Amino acid sequence: MTAGFPQARPRRLRRTPAMRRLVAQADVRPADLVQPLFVKEGISEPQPVSSMPGVLQHTRESLRKAAAAAVDAGAGGLILFGIPAEKDARGSAADSPSGIVQLALADLAADLGTETVLMADLCLDEYTDHGHCGVLTPAWDVDNDATLERYASIALAQARAGAHVVAPSGMMDGQVAAIRGALDASGFADVAICAYAAKYASAFYGPFRDAAECAPQFGDRASYQQDHGSPDEALREVLLDVGEGADMIMVKPALAYLDIISLVARSVRLPVAAYQVSGEYAMVEAAAASGWLDRDRVIMESLTAIKRAGAGIILTYWATEVAGRLR
Repeated sequence: MTAGFPQARPRRLRRTPAMRRLVAQADVRPADLVQPLFVKEGISEPQPVSSMPGVLQHTRESLRKAAAAAVDAGAGGLILFGIPAEKDARGSAADSPSGIVQLALADLAADLGTETVLMADLCLDEYTDHGHCGVLTPAWDVDNDATLERYASIALAQARAGAHVVAPSGMMDGQVAAIRGALDASGFADVAICAYAAKYASAFYGPFRDAAECAPQFGDRASYQQDHGSPDEALREVLLDVGEGADMIMVKPALAYLDIISLVARSVRLPVAAYQVSGEYAMVEAAAASGWLDRDRVIMESLTAIKRAGAGIILTYWATEVAGRLR
């Protein structure tokens, strides 16, 4: 210590919970959180997802209750994933007016209006019998341009049903431009696009594929989702989506990609979202069930890390629970 100068004591600002809250630089708020919800056609009761304790495949009626609970807790939004009763090669149920997500969106739009932000996942993997995110060529590759036509049609169906935000997650080249063009041409210029611009071919998606019943029936998605060793590619994809008219940018997964969240947040002037995915959720729940960690503290620590990295919007299966706790 230099003579004549008082000793610095950083611990002064950590002495009490109130003091720590006062000086915190990254604070998770209820409105930051988006609750993912699954709705399944043809079931009469909600079905538990075995690999995701506490997560359900909902009926339309139970979905309405879960959505209302999230809004009452203060969560900032909802994102819907649909599981149709029948699947085919082109994912016909994805843009059908009577498709399960369109019906569920209409229910929630009627119930909640503008009390929340209704987001719809826009992809084909839940709806195709082969489990890939697009239309296939005769050689069994994903046909990028044919898939863009399907995405544009899905976006219109979701917008007509009441979605405030469509969230294309298939990682097709040009998907944002195709969707923005279709929405604008059909009078839906106010519907926002949350672009999954940096979505990785991750091993953390396994439980989600149980919940959404969308595991690929052959191969994998590495030819269109990003490789985890290429951060420069992530930024290139993000800037392309920004240029095509994205309103928000998504990074998925979250915890293993905090550096990508930080890179994106420093590079764009749009809201940045991160998806705390099913594998992240399942690992914590499994470890907590075995008594290996403090569940509530780990949840908050992980969410704070995602917020600290630069995500202003966090999709998490704990959204309703945490939002209610923070109010």
